[in-house]
Amino acid sequence: MQTDALETIHSTTQQYVHWFRHSAPYINAHRGKTFVLMFGGEAVQHENFQHIIHDIALLHSLGIRLILVHGARPQINANLQEKGIQSPIHINRRVTTREALPCIMNAVGSIRLQIEALLSMGLANSPMFGARIDVVSGNFVTAKPYGIRDGVNFQLTGEVRSIDTEAIQRHLDNHNIVVLGATGYSTTGEVFNLLAEEVATKTAIHLKADKLIFLGQQQGLLDEHGQLLREITPQQLDQHITQHQNSHFEIALHLHNAKEASLKGVHRVHLLSYAYDGALIEELFTRDGHGTMITDAHYEEVRMANIGDVGGLMNLLRPLEEEGILVYRSRERLESEIEQFAVIERDGTILACAALYPIPTATNEIQSAEIACVAVHPSYRKSNRGSQILYFLEEKAHHMGIQQLFVLTTRTAHWFLEHGFISASVDDLPEARQALYNYQRNSMVFKKLI
Repeated sequence: MQTDALETIHSTTQQYVHWFRHSAPYINAHRGKTFVLMFGGEAVQHENFQHIIHDIALLHSLGIRLILVHGARPQINANLQEKGIQSPIHINRRVTTREALPCIMNAVGSIRLQIEALLSMGLANSPMFGARIDVVSGNFVTAKPYGIRDGVNFQLTGEVRSIDTEAIQRHLDNHNIVVLGATGYSTTGEVFNLLAEEVATKTAIHLKADKLIFLGQQQGLLDEHGQLLREITPQQLDQHITQHQNSHFEIALHLHNAKEASLKGVHRVHLLSYAYDGALIEELFTRDGHGTMITDAHYEEVRMANIGDVGGLMNLLRPLEEEGILVYRSRERLESEIEQFAVIERDGTILACAALYPIPTATNEIQSAEIACVAVHPSYRKSNRGSQILYFLEEKAHHMGIQQLFVLTTRTAHWFLEHGFISASVDDLPEARQALYNYQRNSMVFKKLI
């Protein structure tokens, strides 16, 4: 009995050690980076919020520069109801009257104080023990009136006019956590009620933040079958925004702002659940993450492979070779042909690869090459990385004076047709490549003039 318990403890310890070792690259990568983290008033009310605060403290201790942006919708609604004040909603925005403004300021201020209090905890035997965190807030957001829309005067509802990035940067440089609420101030001294999502997005864009993270009700973005989309490009968000516009306003709002941030320079935007304990840690320190990441994959540079990529290439190619989709390549062959390969790599993992093999041609034949071994990691096949690496090699072939490309495939004919290749036959191959054709595999041949 005691032996079983010891084995269980040992197994758990080994799992922790394994995770900690594999998280080290992410710890190093995130240190000194700027993250904007947005959560609504619903998250503040949730029982998991204390764990979120603990994780925020952990991120801070690892040297991550943090700006927290909080909403207050349920708290505002409760204050207005208590006072018996009507505050109509039009096109999903609150019309903020002067009578309603004190209720809004009270809710926003109360949440800020709550966050500051939680980040000040230092009880022994708690995750916050020994943490010394200075939290600052202030008039960093300048606002302007939202104005009259569809004939409705939104009064003291506003939108972001500017962000005092220099002041925020100074506080971040001093190792402070900056907290922003859903309010902004005008040059005339008025207070405006803002969308917290907009405050977070504009702040991330103006600060050139490395990440913008939205904590919402669900784990991330789900497809039509209810399956989590772990990664999506900003260009693919429009259909999801339309889908959720009327039924799930929070999701639509997060997606709209995620798209804006991604297209304006924030390389990675994350959608996570505030109800899931450890979502932040899992998303930031594991390869698969927890929620959905919105990223324009073009910022991940395609590069030619080097000898250090052989192990990663083997991990990517072996499952496809075992299925018979790709021809088996030994480590020795990969090492000898490594200069023919292009790869997309992130966090030490090869996400996509392809190879370009010039074909010896006779005097009467046009200069040709074969694109082979096109592979994308299973978790990223809905992205555009396959297309990205194919275009990269096409451009490389063009600069080499190659005029015609061939591919041989048994499973992905339609994909190549979609990328401009046309059906061909074995007889169309240059003589040198015809001699090596494997009739047992019976691969289909496609070609493309470049």
